[in-house]
Amino acid sequence: MTYDHRLGRTNVTVLGVGGAPLAGARVEVEQVSHQFGFGNIGFDFIALANADADAPPEHFGGASYAHAEGLVEPWFRLFNWATLPFYWRGFEPERGHPHTERLLAAARWFIERGAVVKGHPLLWHTLAPQWLLPLGDAEVEATIRQRITRDVTDFAGVIDLWDAINEAVILPVFTAEENAVTRLAQTKGRVEMVRLAFETARAANPAARLVLNDFDLSADYEHLIEECLAAGIEIDAIGVQTHMHQGFRGEDQIRDILERFGRFGLPVQMTETTLVSGHLMPPEIVDLNDYQIDSWPTTPEGEERQADEMERHYRAVVEHPAVESLTYWGLADEGSWLGAPSGFVRLDGTLKPAFHALDGLIKGEWWLAPTTLMTDDMGRATVEGWGGDYRLAIRGRGTTVSVRAGEDSAEEAVLA
Repeated sequence: MTYDHRLGRTNVTVLGVGGAPLAGARVEVEQVSHQFGFGNIGFDFIALANADADAPPEHFGGASYAHAEGLVEPWFRLFNWATLPFYWRGFEPERGHPHTERLLAAARWFIERGAVVKGHPLLWHTLAPQWLLPLGDAEVEATIRQRITRDVTDFAGVIDLWDAINEAVILPVFTAEENAVTRLAQTKGRVEMVRLAFETARAANPAARLVLNDFDLSADYEHLIEECLAAGIEIDAIGVQTHMHQGFRGEDQIRDILERFGRFGLPVQMTETTLVSGHLMPPEIVDLNDYQIDSWPTTPEGEERQADEMERHYRAVVEHPAVESLTYWGLADEGSWLGAPSGFVRLDGTLKPAFHALDGLIKGEWWLAPTTLMTDDMGRATVEGWGGDYRLAIRGRGTTVSVRAGEDSAEEAVLA
């Protein structure tokens, strides 16, 4: 297993007083961030970011406000990408009254702490607002465009990364509940629904990066991507969900998935990953949402299995050069999707072995230990390590330089 493509180097010229190169200087180097997107949902912290202790849990999962403060340190210990919920039914329960300020506050809270923020999703048939149902198809389409334009514009510069459309493969044949988005898709077709989402969002913020995201990892998804690209739709990344409530897929299957979706030459984002630390969901369940039980406890044996599978999964994903991020779907068992024991934090707030296993990778094996470099006669030194940001310091004065994975670059650092 090799991670060479995740490594890079930056040749730094250290400048002293007056801008002259500083020879023979001892430069302390420490890594401060990863270029790779180690993500998790940020639902747990929306109320905290808004100082709203009376807020109910978020409309699609998340821990309570009472537990949120205790989750801040473990979240930022491991993760640097936050996904925030823009499920339309919860985001705009009453037409014309979106929760814009609430989500802006949460997004800024994460950015202030060094995280990239992603909005999920701009268009999805599930959790479409009920107030869309009485509208005719033409008005539904116009309203979708208005929603996308408004939100991408309102969040530009704060959130510039979006799942533009979610689960388009199943969109025209979705039958779990009546919704106006599926009805429109039955007229327009999958490709034109994807075009609607992507081109509307692109027009609202040309700087945004837009992702096509799906749980259907069959050939149908590959065919949809092919059709969209052939139709001239500009896709910035391909989103691949891997909720593994029925058991770990195994490295071979994960690598096969990444090969199949990496063949398009676009970055791949592993957008929604889960591994449970209790009993596994029965294999005959087709729609995971159909599994309804009163209690799904974590177990000591399940936790050891989860930790092992967590390390194996992350290794297989990070090894693949097509992948730019891996977002795990939930930090804590409290408020987890389907009530599964899929988090890193137990209901009592203690950390599971999976947390320590992943920490050993992200902040251990895949992290440059603090080191000291000596500049040469021309004031030069080379910072080598995992793609990310590094702090350089001389006698307490510091600056930050970036190392880009798979690249050699050069920077000047004024440190003395």
